[in-house]
Amino acid sequence: MHSKQSLLVVAAAILSLAALAPSVSASSPRSGELQATKECSDFTGSAGSYCTITSSNLKAIPVHSTILYLQPADLFTDAGSDVVLDVPGPGNNQAFGNCSLTINHCNFWGGTGKFTWFHASVDVSTQDWVNWAWEGTYDFSPRD
Repeated sequence: MHSKQSLLVVAAAILSLAALAPSVSASSPRSGELQATKECSDFTGSAGSYCTITSSNLKAIPVHSTILYLQPADLFTDAGSDVVLDVPGPGNNQAFGNCSLTINHCNFWGGTGKFTWFHASVDVSTQDWVNWAWEGTYDFSPRD
């Protein structure tokens, strides 16, 4: 009889924790500061050129990820160029955005795989036109 009561107490505790877990994760979205650097010696200004991430404080954007520029040299207009952030490794994990060097800013809004709910807003700076820095914010929360 004593073992049945113990089993019921343990089962109730497990069920209580299982019910609590989703509400904890839902109430604390993943977000924070984004700092990354990229090297752009392969950027030619034409559609299809790219830069390579050389450092990142965000685990979802590892070193060797690439930023593919979809429009030619529109970076220097307010409209900028649409971009695709592609991470190395298996799976379809890409983030979609737009970058403009006229306003020194990139925005990302969603993507595929782990970037489905990704949003980022980063300021862009450089000292030598080959190595660039991103500083801004990110989150992985769905938006209305």
